[in-house]
Amino acid sequence: MKAIILFGHGARDARWREPFDRLADLWRAQHAGTPVELAFLEMMQPSLEEAVTSLSTKGATQIVVVPVFFGQGGHLRNDFPLLLTACQEKFPKIALSATPAVGEDLAVLQAIIDFGAKAL
Repeated sequence: MKAIILFGHGARDARWREPFDRLADLWRAQHAGTPVELAFLEMMQPSLEEAVTSLSTKGATQIVVVPVFFGQGGHLRNDFPLLLTACQEKFPKIALSATPAVGEDLAVLQAIIDFGAKAL
């Protein structure tokens, strides 16, 4: 079974998480057959490992991690690969992969341009 993890930075303010919860809810509404979990680098739960654990107990055998970051900064270049590797070692029967940061996708950038254009 395939699954997805939407991976964010995390913040001290619990309200920061609200768009991520909406994003996961949208995923569930549009892709009900593919489980989704949120995960955070720091300051919020669940961690990447906790999200992988949750999906593995639901039967996931392939998990794609989508970093919901605007770009590939230090966290994605340095911290994230270590976390992903640790999960790959802990869950060898699960095929774990990751996409680039969502903010590096042209469609995402265009959506931001469109959003700005509507504000004019």
